[in-house]
Order: sequence, then C-alpha cells, then structure tokens
Amino acid sequence: MTQQTPLPRYPLIINGERTEPLAGQYGDVINPATGEVTAQVARGDADDLERAITSARAAFNDPAWRKMEPMARSKVLYAIANQILANAPELAALEVACSGGTISRVMGLDIPAVADLFMTLAEEVKTYPFVQNLPPRPLPEACHSQVRKEAIGVCGLITAWNFPILLFCMKVAPALAAGNAVIVKPAETTPTSTVRLAELISEVVPKGVMNVVTGRGSVVGEAMSLHPGIDKISFTGSTSMGKHVQRNAAETLKRVTVELGGKGPAIVMPDADLDLVSYGALFGVYLNSGQACESGTRLLVHDSVYDQMIEKLVKVSGQMVLGNPALPTTSMGPMTSHSHGESVLSYVASAIEEGARVVCGGKRAEVAGCEGGFFVEPTVLADVTNDMKVAREEIFGPVLSVICFSTVEEAIAIANDNDYGLSAGIWSQDLVQAQELAQDLQAGSIWINDWHMMRTDAPFGGYKQSGYGREFGRYSIDSYVETKAVNTAFERDYRKKSLYPILHKTFS
Repeated sequence: MTQQTPLPRYPLIINGERTEPLAGQYGDVINPATGEVTAQVARGDADDLERAITSARAAFNDPAWRKMEPMARSKVLYAIANQILANAPELAALEVACSGGTISRVMGLDIPAVADLFMTLAEEVKTYPFVQNLPPRPLPEACHSQVRKEAIGVCGLITAWNFPILLFCMKVAPALAAGNAVIVKPAETTPTSTVRLAELISEVVPKGVMNVVTGRGSVVGEAMSLHPGIDKISFTGSTSMGKHVQRNAAETLKRVTVELGGKGPAIVMPDADLDLVSYGALFGVYLNSGQACESGTRLLVHDSVYDQMIEKLVKVSGQMVLGNPALPTTSMGPMTSHSHGESVLSYVASAIEEGARVVCGGKRAEVAGCEGGFFVEPTVLADVTNDMKVAREEIFGPVLSVICFSTVEEAIAIANDNDYGLSAGIWSQDLVQAQELAQDLQAGSIWINDWHMMRTDAPFGGYKQSGYGREFGRYSIDSYVETKAVNTAFERDYRKKSLYPILHKTFS
C-alpha cells in the first residue's frame, strides 16, 4: 500500500513566527487547474486577529522601527527584494498551484515586478518628504514650521485572489516604507504564496512588523474592517465588497484606500496598426485568463477598420494555448473555480440574447491532464453595444467585447459611459492626438499602443467606482502616512506677540 505524502500546512504568521490558529482549524487550498487539494491553510478567526493586532501594535510602538532613518529603511527594502529573488522558484510554484496563473507570467512578470517595486521604494524613501521645512511667512509671526509625514500605525491589508504575490507586495511595500506594522489577510482561496513570502520578509524586519491572518473574508476581513486597533485598511477586490469595507471602516474613521473593479475601454483609431492592436488588445484581455481588474475588456473600433479588426482578433485568439499553468508552453490557465467559470459563460449567453455575435470561443474548453479545471475558450464578441450587460459589468474572464464607433467624440463618450474608471487606452499612430485624447478619458491609467504597461514608479488606481488611493512608487507611500504640522515660535515676550492683543487688552 502506497503511503500518501502529507499535504503542506500553512499556519498563521504572528509576531514574525509560524503560529497555530487558536481554534485549530485548517481549510483546503484547491489547485484550480486540476481540482485537487494542494495544501492546507490555517482558518483564523477574530481571536487570532487580536493576537496579530497586539503583536503589530508593539512593533509599531518601538521607535527603532517607527523612527528608522530613511537610509536604514532603504536597506531593509532592498533586503526584502533580494529575499524575493533568491526564493523566486518556490514562490512562483506556490502561486501557480493555488491561483492557476501561468508559470511564464509569474516568473516573467510578477516576480520581477515585485522585486523591482521594493527596489523602487528603497530609493524613494531616501528622498521622500518625511520632513519639510516651510519658508518664513509674515503671519502670524516669525516662526519655524515643519510638515512631517509619519506612519499611520497598524495597517490591515486585504488582498484579492487573482495576483496574490503582486497584490500583497503592492500594499506591504509602501506600508513598510512608511514605517507601519502590517496584518495581511489574503484571499482564502490563494493564500499559500502570501504566507510563505510573509515568512521570508519576517526574517528581515523586526518581530511583529509582519503578520498574516488567513481565513474567511466574512470572519477575518470583517473583523479587520471594524476593529478599533487597526488604523488603516487597504482593500483590493470587487466594488460591492469595497463599499462594504468602507462602511465598516467608517465606524472608527479608519484611513481607507480601495482598488476595485474595472471595465477598461480601448479606442482603435482608423490609422492604428491593426496587427499591433490584435496582439496588444488580446494581451490586455487574455492575460491571466482575463482575471485582472485593469483588463481591456471593451475594444472600441472605428467603423472604417471594424471588419478587418474582427478578422485579426479571431486569428490571434486561435493561437492561444490553453493548458496546465505549470507548463511554460501554456498561454492561458483555468478560471479560479467552477462557479466563476459558469459566471463567465453566463455573460456570453446574455450577450447572445441581447444581439451580439460570438466570432470565436464562448464555450468551456477541455484540457488534457487538467480535467478537474474549468477552462474558458478565448472569446471575442462582435456587434456589442455599450448598453449590453457584457459592456456594463465586469466579467473577469477571457471575453472581449468589440464596439463600433464613427467619430472620436462618440468613442470618448462610449469609453467614459461606465461606472468604472481604472484603465483605458488608445491605439493610434498619431501620438500627439492620442496624448490629447488621453486627457478626456476618465481612468487612472491610460495606455497608448499597449496594455498592462504598469511601472513600479508610476501611480496605479481608479476613478469613479474603481476606487481611490494610488499604488506603486512614492504615490503609494502617501496612502500610508499621516501629515502633521509642527510650529515653533521664536518670540518669547508675550507683550510682543503680534496677535495676542486681539484677546489681551491690558498691554495693547
């Protein structure tokens, strides 16, 4: 009889150490490509969160961490980047097994990006305006005035399931750069890479600075957003849940930043290079099987090139390789779950009912060796109008809606006619006109002749119901600091104070 290898178990990380959950409960982590259990992760609760908050508060109250000089903090951030690179294969394997992201994407994009992010912030903290001295002013009197930016305190960081390591680092890096202590609550379906990376970071930062409490969002996430011991919440996820988190946080007036859904429009001008568009626009919607909030899911095409564009999109879509995400030859992996895959296909069905045409894909795909996974074919929908459900709501799958327009004004109106404003783009050879059009698009990231073109030193975040606050670069540090004014008077003689006579008449 063959003895089964025990599943790896991932406990909580509290005070920088592997910690068993008080209730002793663990849940299964499912590989979405196979449907098999790949690990077990601690199922924490509100009592575990209390322990993490106590640990984080003690770490934050230690001046050695909170008041660390920028040059010393820069070295810590560089050390974390080196930890990531040194352990890249292990982290990537965990990411693929729990999220279904392809190994080529995780190793080619995610790992380099998060290492680069920590390195970027390691440089930014050296010149970030933690202390600014203001010039003299005639009122109220001669004085010395400083503006100081200081860490907020204990930050609760809630991440989504689609890019676990990337989303983790987008929050943890600026929080640590500012001098905060953190408690991370990863998505319950994709926690393993987060727990392992937190363990590696704990080897670099003081005990208690890095904590992870895994568990259900309705338990741990809910408690985090309500707890008075957490000073700031950063949340990535759906717009509906972002609103719920914000309402909870209002009870204690926590600082909140949220990065939520998207419905990215890309405008294809008549002079665009259609070959570039066909590859670039599909990169924008098929990356991670469409499970990205900034995906370019609406392609607005000028009527003079509409039919040509459809033909090229169909051809390039046919080149996508659905398969085991652990193989470097795979282009697209599975949906995160069977229920999510069914949701994606229900959107395709609604588009057909409303008059759109499926020009390729639109069905579930069977992948040899991954029979337990739910794969959706690369899908292009033609003849979509902006009032259809597929054009209004976030599908979060490999589905591109192609919309026809006749004038630039019409294209801008269609692009902006949506509740979301996370990403938008323009495909054109006239870069001057494209730059001008970018000013009219209501989105936090505008890409010209590309998509997913995210730099770690440029801000990323949304307009409208895509959220508020910015991640990446020094802009992200702004979300993890409080601003304080410190004014020091030079005049010591109360009789010479210029404003005191307004109240004190005895010496006026």
